[in-house]
Amino acid sequence: MSGAGVERDGTPASSDAPGAYTATLDEPEPHGDPVHGPRPRPPAAHVVHRGPGPLDRPGLRWLRVDALGLSLAVTAGTLAMTPSLIPRTWFVQGLASGLSAAVGYGVGSLVWFLLRRTRRGLRVIAQVRALTPRGVRQVAWTILLVAAAVVVLVMLLVGAMWQRRLSGLVGMEPPGYLGYLRAAPTAFVVAAVPVAVVRMIRHADHVLVRGLRRYAHLSRRISAAVAVVVLAVVITAVTDNVVLQGSLTLADRAFGGVNEETYPGVEQPTAPTRSGSPRSLVPWATLGKEGRRFVAVGRDAATLAAASGRPALDPVRAYVGLESAPDAQARADLAVAELDREGAFSRGVIAVVTTTGTGWVDDPVADSLEAIWGGNSAIVATQYSYLPSWLSFLVDGPRAEEAGRSLIDAVHARIQAIPPGQARPKMIVFGESLGSQGSEAAFSSLADVRASADGVLWVGPPNSNRLWSQIVDRRDPGTPEVRPTYSDGLVVRFAGGPNARTVARTPATPWIAPHVLYLQHPSDPVVWWSPDLLWSRPDWLVEPRGGDVLGATSWYPVVTFWQVTVDLTDAVGVPPGHGHVYQGELLDGWAAVAPPPGWTPTDTERARRVLALPG
Repeated sequence: MSGAGVERDGTPASSDAPGAYTATLDEPEPHGDPVHGPRPRPPAAHVVHRGPGPLDRPGLRWLRVDALGLSLAVTAGTLAMTPSLIPRTWFVQGLASGLSAAVGYGVGSLVWFLLRRTRRGLRVIAQVRALTPRGVRQVAWTILLVAAAVVVLVMLLVGAMWQRRLSGLVGMEPPGYLGYLRAAPTAFVVAAVPVAVVRMIRHADHVLVRGLRRYAHLSRRISAAVAVVVLAVVITAVTDNVVLQGSLTLADRAFGGVNEETYPGVEQPTAPTRSGSPRSLVPWATLGKEGRRFVAVGRDAATLAAASGRPALDPVRAYVGLESAPDAQARADLAVAELDREGAFSRGVIAVVTTTGTGWVDDPVADSLEAIWGGNSAIVATQYSYLPSWLSFLVDGPRAEEAGRSLIDAVHARIQAIPPGQARPKMIVFGESLGSQGSEAAFSSLADVRASADGVLWVGPPNSNRLWSQIVDRRDPGTPEVRPTYSDGLVVRFAGGPNARTVARTPATPWIAPHVLYLQHPSDPVVWWSPDLLWSRPDWLVEPRGGDVLGATSWYPVVTFWQVTVDLTDAVGVPPGHGHVYQGELLDGWAAVAPPPGWTPTDTERARRVLALPG
């Protein structure tokens, strides 16, 4: 079948080797150059015979595919249909399979290219060709294409079955079998885009090499080297200055405009215990969209009293927006001044919150803490970005760390300045997702955490968190990565899902104050995503799977990386207790980390009912 780009005897022809020219018996020999003369042919035994097929005509050569590349593309694309952490829609499955298939095709094409450029590789190809019956070679492409179609169809149906089981495991509506088949054309389009880009680069390389040989009279080797350098410089410059910087500039403008908006129904507070009020040091207009909502909403005193079982105060909420001060340190200093104005240092507890990318503070974070303490609390946060969390996760790590470090250090210094003998509030630390990374950055070690804070609650920590990684790597032998035990739970504990309610009693060993607690789910891709997934099997895919992850979930080089990467896009699209959704466990987290004197599990359940939190 020569139309797919095959050799004269039926062997598929390579079409995706980067920057190379292959002499064939049906092509005229190049005339050479004035310096080196004609380029000699390779030995006859190693010349690859290729006859012209329909796709060898000008304008159609771009449609040729490489047999080995296609085989690995189908393999990688179908492996991506195995389950991972989050139930996938057909579109998300198409993304995962398409990205994996593109990498598989590239690897296969590169291997085929290297085989054809070495004598040993050509001998192997010749031996395989000699051992393959001529009749099989003539229908090789038909066999390959039919087999690929069958494998993709079968794996799509099996993949839909896995997704239905995973959806049931986390309490979601399962996908239909027929609708799931739409993943196949989506994967094809997604895979075709990077392949087309690489082919355009190859074409540019060939044109540049021919131009250098014809007009600069350079040898082929020198021309090829110069072409590679020129293209590398151009691609790097375009990617950095046009694609990345342009995309970030557009995102900055777009989301900067969103930051200026105000949620419907959100009005400027009048209470002096809220930032943005008429007496506040922080102007209402500078708080940003999420900051304005944070200070304007909250449970009333009657609700807090019913939840805590005691008379309630009006809780303090201090917030400093990105536009409220010029840099992270100035925002932290303004936040402390605002806390002073609001009387926060006379409250029982101050929670220092490092926000997510947009400056968001989840309602259950604030509501749960204020309910437990009956409003005898203060919560302070600063904004370091207005990009959405998924984008902020990629580009705002250093800013999150600077914001967390500056605010925690400033509040801690102010508390330490309270004269001896006077009551000091407890300082507790909170961070969710990227906020936990910024919050962790304020501490050099676990000992530093214990020396500086009166309790820590870190939720959904990214895999790149330094302290989290160190603690998990040093977990007690025999405890799994998804639910580790560190030093018998003496200082740090891990919880999430149903066991969040019993964290104070699991393991049944003393938990000395101050308590440090991580909430994490086995199915949270934010926790388990890492570049290492490209080449290394993580412990959580070696050990028994977590309760909301299918046992069929496994690790495949490159493929698992793309699976978990696309899982990030829907990490909050699952019910509470799974993925990156922790609303139902925050009350239990606060009760374990920083309960007021005399607080009991019965009090926690009463607060849960009053706040109508999932659990």
